[in-house]
Amino acid sequence: MEIGHLYMTNETTNSILENSKSEYHKLSIQVSLNGLSFCVLDTLSNTILASERLVFENELTPYAVQKEIKQLFEKNKIRDVKFSEVVVIHRNNLFSLVPKPLFNEDELANYLKFNAKILANDHLEYDEIKSLDMVNVYVPFMNINNYIYDLFGEFEFMHHGTVMIQTLTNHHGNQNEPICYVHLIEGHMDIAVISNKKLILYNNFSFATKEDFIYYLLFTLEQLKLDTETTKLKLFGSIEEGDELYNMCHQYVRDISIFIPSNTSFYHFGESDKETIDFTLLNTL
Repeated sequence: MEIGHLYMTNETTNSILENSKSEYHKLSIQVSLNGLSFCVLDTLSNTILASERLVFENELTPYAVQKEIKQLFEKNKIRDVKFSEVVVIHRNNLFSLVPKPLFNEDELANYLKFNAKILANDHLEYDEIKSLDMVNVYVPFMNINNYIYDLFGEFEFMHHGTVMIQTLTNHHGNQNEPICYVHLIEGHMDIAVISNKKLILYNNFSFATKEDFIYYLLFTLEQLKLDTETTKLKLFGSIEEGDELYNMCHQYVRDISIFIPSNTSFYHFGESDKETIDFTLLNTL
């Protein structure tokens, strides 16, 4: 299948990785069937040394994605670097949020079967979201986990929803009014509604048209009985003020703005363009 490259790193990035001290390098990778991305952080200088993002024209299989990761790593000489820490983020809609008091580690499949189509041989995992007393049960891409382990040894992995929820609730603070956050990337939208540092809703949708997008958004607001005249809507990711999706939102929701994550100010981006580095990647550094 053909692959569309949204962004490719500058050629000098490879020499930067080769000439700096890798024991202070952290590698963060995000993987989905629609695309993948990575970035390397120098933890001494808080500088992002390398980053790249690929978007696939068609949805791939997990094994085809693994081949793309291998090619990406070979091109950027990632396999030659010994990292101090490696984090893998699995982006998919095969997840279910469970209140911690109701969670039983032996019932993972039962939590997922109503929300996602799972196979008998699927390996299930979970992330604890301690600040919200919640557990995110999900299906990781195990072939990719195994590949990363073969390259780097032990590493941390998590679901993208875990990163999204933790980061947005921390950013939200103690604001009492509900805010609807919508993150867009590669034909997917994450919707999180947060009020007073409590998660009211988190969900993920795939969409192909702007009509699909606005339907999912308005349906979510309606189900939560949130007034489109007063509820704040904050959009971020692959969207900017004045584009088609933004303008459509403005037709239905009065209080709308582009959300700019504050964490980007902590990093020096070197030769990497921070606009190409995904929100979830930045928040695992």
